[in-house]
Amino acid sequence: MSNSVFFLTPDFDWSIHKRETAASSGYLLYLPKSTLDYPTFKNLHITQVRIFKSTDEIPKINLSPGIEIRVKSILEMLDELISTNLAHKDEAILSLLNTFFVYCDGKCNIRTFISDNNQKAALVYKFKQRIDKYYSEHHEVSGYAQQLHVSDKYLNECVKDVLGTNAKSLIDEKLVMTARYELKFTDKPIKQVSYDLGFSSPDYFSYYLKKHSKLSPSQIRKS
Repeated sequence: MSNSVFFLTPDFDWSIHKRETAASSGYLLYLPKSTLDYPTFKNLHITQVRIFKSTDEIPKINLSPGIEIRVKSILEMLDELISTNLAHKDEAILSLLNTFFVYCDGKCNIRTFISDNNQKAALVYKFKQRIDKYYSEHHEVSGYAQQLHVSDKYLNECVKDVLGTNAKSLIDEKLVMTARYELKFTDKPIKQVSYDLGFSSPDYFSYYLKKHSKLSPSQIRKS
């Protein structure tokens, strides 16, 4: 699938098979821990909790059409750079990887390897799973804290410790990114988008987007 990025945990030995009758293409990147620890990536919100520690499914990121084209260009440039002996090649590769991770939607944290018995990391992973599923139903931290049987304060503390941000920002990020995608790449009326995302009115939806993205729904649609 040309618009998808899959992350395979290094905890398993993987074997990738291509059917002879199926037409497909893509890239397979192996990223050693030394690369993921590079200071260039230290401020990314992409979290290890999501990428490398999923046990029930292979974590997948779906790219919007515009981002898909950009990511393909980045991978083509990486492929070209790796086979050359240009000066400053390593710096260029790291820069492209950084851009690639940014485009992957801020859903994982590559900075540290989190042990399996880290209860806070496990809770944050479950929280992020629920955001992906219930973002249109629950806009506040309390709704997720209740599902996870913890207090708002403790959930916020765990997110802060693991990801360096607060729990509400993860919910807002999901809502804003979904809203931007729906406005830019579908023909749904703004009113329908607002109700589909669980907002009480189009006016509040507009206020929310302006607050978090500095742009109104109509401005995002035209951008």
